[in-house]
Amino acid sequence: MKFQVPSKTLYNATSAVSKVINSKNAITILNNFLLTLKDGILTVTGSDTENILSARVSVENAEGEGCFCLDARRLVELLREMPEKTIDFDIDDSNLAIEIRYPGGDYSLMGLNGDEFPLPKTEDADEQPINFVCPGEQLVKGIDNSLFAVGQDDFRPQMMGIYFDIKPEEIVFVATDTRKLVKYTSRMAAPGVTASCIMPVKAATIIKNVFGKSEEIQISMTSKRANLNIPNFTFSCPFIKGAFPAYDRVIPKSNPYTLIVDRQSLLNAVRRVGVFIDSGVGLVRFRITSDKVQLKSQDNNMISTAREDVPCSYDGSELVIGFSAPYLLEILNTLSTSDIVVKLSDPGRPGVFCPSEDEKDSQLVMLLMPMAIIDF
Repeated sequence: MKFQVPSKTLYNATSAVSKVINSKNAITILNNFLLTLKDGILTVTGSDTENILSARVSVENAEGEGCFCLDARRLVELLREMPEKTIDFDIDDSNLAIEIRYPGGDYSLMGLNGDEFPLPKTEDADEQPINFVCPGEQLVKGIDNSLFAVGQDDFRPQMMGIYFDIKPEEIVFVATDTRKLVKYTSRMAAPGVTASCIMPVKAATIIKNVFGKSEEIQISMTSKRANLNIPNFTFSCPFIKGAFPAYDRVIPKSNPYTLIVDRQSLLNAVRRVGVFIDSGVGLVRFRITSDKVQLKSQDNNMISTAREDVPCSYDGSELVIGFSAPYLLEILNTLSTSDIVVKLSDPGRPGVFCPSEDEKDSQLVMLLMPMAIIDF
């Protein structure tokens, strides 16, 4: 086999596909790309036995067809350092000796038999898939707003991913670890179908990084996995098995008190008093009055305390409540409006955090469970 391809084009493809390959693989051949040449198209495929990501690159002066495997790390590093020139690949079909040349450079390496590359089954012949089209921006915003709230408890595998609740008019992205919950509703595009799945973190991250700039993503879903397709990339990933918690039941609908506060001011204050929290607890106490939020933290081991006041607007009776500083920082960093709205009820009920104004065709709600405190 022979073909020519621009080094920059091939680098972009291999760099993207390398994101699916694990740093350590039980099966050695999974450290490689599977490269397939057919009809003037070079397909670069990577896999971790569950996820499969493929990139398609047009090549010139192609001779022959076939497939071979090439060490992924070495190829990506070589292409990254190579000047933007057309490079020649010459593969000896008898022993898979590979020559990579460009003006001023010549590299020799050995490939592996492409037929030995393990590809998991990506289609279920017994199930009719659900097909719809989704803008990349819609998926990226949903993933960006919910990824931080994904659980990490192996005993609750259903919470170790983002729940995609797909409805005819909208997609709802939900993530929770039982202490915090995010619900992001996007009506940017109407899928026109009803489906649901729990997307693992790795798959969601690949979708965000590789498909985020796509105007349209063709998505095909079964009960077990999804296949995403755009002109240059195809991605197949399995879902997490199990039932996701009934998220709407845990979001309070009638928290009577409303706190409006400058997001950046509260964020900075939590960061500062957070320096003085007990690292094993992470507690920051809040006393909320009509015109200010008082923050207090202390570390009994170091005999240190911190206090801050942040101006606010609050329409309820005075409230003392405790929140985890690390969790609160995650919420404040994810919200983007200058002011945020917090709906509160009592020290034992969760606070509901929202932007002061939702983006067009979207709604963002974040829930944070309080921590038990005795007094301020």
